[in-house]
Amino acid sequence: MSTSRLFQPLRLPNGAVIPNRIAKAAMEENLADADHAPGEALLRLYGAWADGGAGLIITGNVMVDRHALTGPAGVVLEDDRHLARFRAWAQACRRNGAQAWMQINHPGRQLMAAMGQQALAPSAIAVDIPGLAKVFAQPRALSEPEIEGLIARYARTAELAERAGFTGVQVHAAHGYLFSQFLSPLSNRREDAWGGSLENRARILLRTVDAVRARVAPEFCVAVKLNSADFQRGGFEAEDAMRVVAMLGGRGVDLIELSGGSYESPAMQGQTRDGRTLAREAYFLEFAERIGRVASMPVMVTGGVRRKAVAERVVEGQVAMVGMATAMAIDPALPRHWRGGGERAVEPIQVPWKNKAFASVASMSVVKRQLRLLSQGRATRPGVSPLLALIANQVKTHLQTGRYRKWVARG
Repeated sequence: MSTSRLFQPLRLPNGAVIPNRIAKAAMEENLADADHAPGEALLRLYGAWADGGAGLIITGNVMVDRHALTGPAGVVLEDDRHLARFRAWAQACRRNGAQAWMQINHPGRQLMAAMGQQALAPSAIAVDIPGLAKVFAQPRALSEPEIEGLIARYARTAELAERAGFTGVQVHAAHGYLFSQFLSPLSNRREDAWGGSLENRARILLRTVDAVRARVAPEFCVAVKLNSADFQRGGFEAEDAMRVVAMLGGRGVDLIELSGGSYESPAMQGQTRDGRTLAREAYFLEFAERIGRVASMPVMVTGGVRRKAVAERVVEGQVAMVGMATAMAIDPALPRHWRGGGERAVEPIQVPWKNKAFASVASMSVVKRQLRLLSQGRATRPGVSPLLALIANQVKTHLQTGRYRKWVARG
């Protein structure tokens, strides 16, 4: 058995204990059932991760509004209609003692136009990706009553997650989704209390954390996923992240997960729009070390980790936990192997196409292919052609989008 710090428990500020320092970080699966609830596919997928030995399992996006999904076949939790299925999901995650946290989210302007819904954002500024401009819906700016309504939705979803047996929630404020859009001066041009200064741009996140914390038990964990930086010139920078982490201090936040990037600058896949070079593994560790020095809660870093030696290096300093996403989509049992003394590693998914946006989408398609295989109880195939994975994913997305539009029209 390993005596590595990776396999030491972590006690959180609210007293909850994570049995080891490895988290299965969130990925978007697009594997919900016909009711946009967790079905057998998600139970099998999360069962594989639970058996794989991670101390913390964070779900992929669970949406707080059925009209605002990051993609078709996404999970939605607005009310208690399908709570039994969410209970089964929580049980699958927790069956070997892991903490199970539900990631709760809203896409804001990162809403696919084909979904047929109105995109809502801090300001009416569309996603700007060369060659993909028409893929995303043109957003309109949220009104103040709509902002207040969104805060209430997050709190309601968190309360339902607790009732379903999850041990925590993670509020997603990274990767260019709604709260990340509020934090960035590039996408938030508001002139009211929700825009301008960083304090104003962070207001919706801070208010949401307060609302969630007020609705759940003290022993229920509340976490935040935050960009260490957006990696776009003039955007949200590491200094801003440090200030937001300081603002979250004293608000009952149990863990901060640091990642980076957005659809426009997919730094979470090692590619940036502003020309910065990221490390080959543990992309955001340098940022996380700096931010960890001012954090009053434990910090976790996610992005590119796929080898045991790198994971061990991550938790040697200011960072308390390491999150892994792609590596655990390819090999869900990595933590168990490492704990047993093995050194098994995962090869990176490389798509060397000139167009970074298309390469990013192809890379995500390869990952989604692995998630689908695991959800069917089958072995992963990371060597699949990125082009074939991309085409198959586009066809599947088209079919799922049609089903989603019919589902949402039925109310």
